[in-house]
Amino acid sequence: MALVVFLRGVNVGGHKTFKPSVLAKELSHLDMVNIGAAGTFVIRKPISQSKLRAELLKRLPFEPDIMICSAKEIIDIASSDPFAGEPTTPDVVRFASVLHKPLKSPPELPLILNPGDDWLVKVVRIKERFVFGMYRRAMKTITYLGQVEKRLGVSATTRNWNTINAIVKVLKGNAK
Repeated sequence: MALVVFLRGVNVGGHKTFKPSVLAKELSHLDMVNIGAAGTFVIRKPISQSKLRAELLKRLPFEPDIMICSAKEIIDIASSDPFAGEPTTPDVVRFASVLHKPLKSPPELPLILNPGDDWLVKVVRIKERFVFGMYRRAMKTITYLGQVEKRLGVSATTRNWNTINAIVKVLKGNAK
């Protein structure tokens, strides 16, 4: 079964930098596909999560937080329409965060940061290890995105919903 890897806090602001395409080439024996520059990979050859984690740690020049999901988990969340009923506008970006572990007691939703008509981050759904939300394109948004993790009390890594869709395409064999 294919696996999806999300590295947390890499290639951001000059910290924990590496070249994802080089890592994908080094792990080509696992049929690894790099998705973007944020440390997102699809592993199409069978391997246990513990062996995959060891392979990653052996090749990276730092020790990142690593979230690994099954292909089924990703396909299930993408097909569940987690943003149903949420309006879309050009200034709003949909995202998914992968938690290190599921929450013991999820907060009341929606969780809105910078509440009011000018909200910047809104969490609309939480399903197991996945948090779904939207943010507005604004300079202060990054500050509020960082607060989501703090409010939930679990480390997380966030990806644009377009990235999740790109992962699904690779998993279904529609992209290389």
